[in-house]
Amino acid sequence: MKIVTFNINGIKARAETLLRWLDEKTPDVVLLQEIKSVDENFPAEIFEERGYNVATHGQKGFNGVAILSKYPLEDITRGLPGDPEDEQARWIEATVVGDKAVRLCGLYLPNGNPAPGPKYDYKLAWMERLRARAEALLADEMPALMAGDYNVIPQREDAKHPEAWTEDALFRPESRAAFFFSSRRRHTRWNLVTGVQTCALPI
Repeated sequence: MKIVTFNINGIKARAETLLRWLDEKTPDVVLLQEIKSVDENFPAEIFEERGYNVATHGQKGFNGVAILSKYPLEDITRGLPGDPEDEQARWIEATVVGDKAVRLCGLYLPNGNPAPGPKYDYKLAWMERLRARAEALLADEMPALMAGDYNVIPQREDAKHPEAWTEDALFRPESRAAFFFSSRRRHTRWNLVTGVQTCALPI
């Protein structure tokens, strides 16, 4: 199963570009971030014509995530657990049923700037909820993948000019610590997405 994650930065502006890329690369599953569209305005039909099942968690003008899958999608949930008052569309989950079932989680982690401040507090709280959800998924012992745009610069070598990012929310020590606490303690490396990332699962 070939899975890709792509920050589309506006589905309306880049739908045709995405379609050309899908026709060329033919991924099985696509996790999209920043669709910037409410669910009812997302152009699902153009992807369904290519054999994709579509699930969205949209928001007008901001954020928004989606899953496109050539496999059936089951048990779709929207919103990261842990804060019922969080209205930002940054998380979507579904079970993709191939030869084996895998739980896919598409995410768009908050940017957090300016930091410090309320937006950064929200970012760190969101990351703590992310850690808790990862723990719950691991406890289920079902294959799972959490992928998307993490908005974190984990290490100095991940930035061309790291000195320029010292006070940025993406590179602050608290962000990096939260990222590595959740990922390394389970010997799993979450990908920092800077464009399109691809992985293949034997499913």
